[in-house]
Amino acid sequence: MTLDIAAFRAQFPALLTGTAYFDGPGGTQAPAVVGAAIADTITGPLSNRGFGMGSERNADSAVSAFREAMADLLGAHPGGVVYGRSATQLTYDFSRHLAKTWQPGDEVVVSRLDHDSNIRPWLQAAAAVGATVRWIDFDPDTTEIDEASVATAITERTKLVAITAASNLLGTKPPVRRIAHAAHMVGALVYVDGVHYTAHAAVDVKALGADFFACSPYKFLGPHCGVLVADPELLESLQPDKLLPSTNAVPERFEFGTLPYEIMAGATAAVDFLAAAAPGAATGRRARLLASAHVVDEHEQALRSRIEAGLAELGDAVVLHSKAQDRTPTLLVTFPGRSSANGYRFLADRNILAPAGSFYAYEAFRRLDLEDSAALRIGVAPYNNDDDVDRLLAALGEFVAS
Repeated sequence: MTLDIAAFRAQFPALLTGTAYFDGPGGTQAPAVVGAAIADTITGPLSNRGFGMGSERNADSAVSAFREAMADLLGAHPGGVVYGRSATQLTYDFSRHLAKTWQPGDEVVVSRLDHDSNIRPWLQAAAAVGATVRWIDFDPDTTEIDEASVATAITERTKLVAITAASNLLGTKPPVRRIAHAAHMVGALVYVDGVHYTAHAAVDVKALGADFFACSPYKFLGPHCGVLVADPELLESLQPDKLLPSTNAVPERFEFGTLPYEIMAGATAAVDFLAAAAPGAATGRRARLLASAHVVDEHEQALRSRIEAGLAELGDAVVLHSKAQDRTPTLLVTFPGRSSANGYRFLADRNILAPAGSFYAYEAFRRLDLEDSAALRIGVAPYNNDDDVDRLLAALGEFVAS
């Protein structure tokens, strides 16, 4: 089965602007059904959660539907789905929850491939209790994880390993399952940043070996919020600081204040939209999501191949830094002797959005040791098509020739 890209694109009002959006790693456009779900929920009727009135039941239904949708998307248990304002906020929260059990001499492992949101919270939490930080490195020439650094970073003292499932800067998919196995062998927990990965993969948190997995619906066609999933029994073992009258039930005890029911409804609608993208004969939402993810991945990787071929034709005028064998359709490029920021502006003048920067991948960007202070990131999203790619390559050709 293939993705009916014309029908798919017709669901996105933002595409009527004619902009070719290659900024997916920073956030995707949303289909109309997501906006409708948000509007329908907030105009309700809607009240705080309860069961006595219809407006109360609407709020409760929005929460339960959100947990079930995210569980289906990620291969998790609904009772282990935690809502958050962002993946960064959730990681900060859980770094503090987990650090309550650490002490001097304990070790925490982070990766130089990661977005800073899966590095700095752990470094700060470790510093607060006197724990030691160890690093997993990557090879800047291949953009692959340095396996030797994995072996030396994880020790008998390791309490937690934080690792991305896919680099938001380079697209590299590290061997999370192998890293998680090494961590579990010494009794450590594994916190996986799945923000970039979830947008481009059929996610199975158990197969990955993730004890905690965080993602952001706005990266996969939904509204701006964050999600964390973990086994409910693991969540039961953690005691967050919270208000005295607030519930102690899992997962609610990790969600502070009144939940944004309308945003949760929008995220649920995004999951349903993805499940309907190309389900084939699959039945049940989880199966439909897996089938659709496979078809979308084929579509995105085909576009990635076309972009890479086009970049190769530009010769030494463009350097492609994304080189890992297993990676998302995200390409980081620079232009020797030219400014990537100027390249971004050149594309923007032609109604093509491909930003330049380091994209909060602070350690990864420093490890690449680029001459430019920024790099151009081309991120393929499901709604991109051949025409978008043609426009992008033509504009890049103009830029390097100018």
